[in-house]
Amino acid sequence: MSIEPTTLTLVGAPPQGVSAEEFKAVFRHHPAGVAVVTLRTPDGPVGFTATSVISVSADPPILAFSLAASSSSRPAVEGAESLVVNFLAAGQQDVAARFARRGVDRFATTTWATLPTGEPVLAGTTAWVRGLVEERVPVGDSMLVTVRAVRADRGGTDRPLTYVDRSYHRLDEHSRLG
Repeated sequence: MSIEPTTLTLVGAPPQGVSAEEFKAVFRHHPAGVAVVTLRTPDGPVGFTATSVISVSADPPILAFSLAASSSSRPAVEGAESLVVNFLAAGQQDVAARFARRGVDRFATTTWATLPTGEPVLAGTTAWVRGLVEERVPVGDSMLVTVRAVRADRGGTDRPLTYVDRSYHRLDEHSRLG
């Protein structure tokens, strides 16, 4: 649905609420990069899929992501001092799907290594960033986490995995506009 400029009247209009379903429908059509956030706990590695990763500041280098209150990984993130954001490559939709599932050992069939600082890093990604958790801010039914980047590796050359309209996509040379 498009809105014609002549039909949009905001002055004096009563405020309208947007339902959760309407809000989700809008963002289903907004493409996002796909990452897996990984961290270590005394009980072993923890990880989850995130499509909410954003760059917040280049100087100092800070990124952020959100995590639902209902996420099984939330307690681990609440206690973490550091973590790794793994940016998935186009061929890693199986990894994204596995780390989005509940009730499975997400690391069992995933190739990964441990950094000297203890955090797990996934193999085959386009890049990863290790960071120190700066803030955890409750926002609505989620938690916004800000992370100061302390190490980064851009080793992969594959195209990134993207997510739009409830499915994974790859960007390639034919998707470039100009």
